Amino acid sequence: MQRLTDLIERIPGEVRGERPGVDSLANRTLNVLLAGIGGQGVLTASQLLAEAGVRAGYDVKKSEVHGMAQRGGVVISHVRMGRRVYSPIISSGEADLLVAFEEAEALRWRPEVRSGGILIVNCLQVAPPVVNLGLFKYPDDPLANLRSFGRSLLPVEASALAVKMGSPRLAGTILMGAASGVAWLPVEHWEAAIRARFHQADVADQNLKAFHQGREYALGSAVRQLYT
Repeated sequence: MQRLTDLIERIPGEVRGERPGVDSLANRTLNVLLAGIGGQGVLTASQLLAEAGVRAGYDVKKSEVHGMAQRGGVVISHVRMGRRVYSPIISSGEADLLVAFEEAEALRWRPEVRSGGILIVNCLQVAPPVVNLGLFKYPDDPLANLRSFGRSLLPVEASALAVKMGSPRLAGTILMGAASGVAWLPVEHWEAAIRARFHQADVADQNLKAFHQGREYALGSAVRQLYT
């Protein structure tokens, strides 16, 4: 078992930022893939990530795919940032970080994560319409399957924490807080992105608390290694 702060050492220094003031993406692009189902806030979370990257001074490109999102379909977003980014699409198998809002979606998109990449997964199982219609079988214990895949996994009880904080909609912000421990960007840029996205002061404050809750959860949690 390792802590997330140990796991971060696996990420190339130019991605995580060796010290404040270093241009952490000077020589490469950070690729983040977010995946979930309609209504979970995937697109809002990707916008927060993109905005934080822009505020940190990086070139950011973002792409979204809505699969019947309003009916519980798959929603994915590619976010790429660096000194200069030419395409918004992450090449297959090149994601540095996968943030999955649901366990089966983590299982679906895990092949897109590069060797040495990281998976942050919301501990939540939601059966999509195809399962309810009997057209597809929901996988048995997706997290167990993820642990056998050979990537670094951080399960986050984002939905449960969000409910405790008073709103299930905070789960996406909690996941972004967890991601902030891996996708190096100064915290002040994340905070500014949250304030810019949520205009009502009370809503912004609630999301700021959710972000820091997720960040503290990630930095204080033991990271499960898929190969034990």
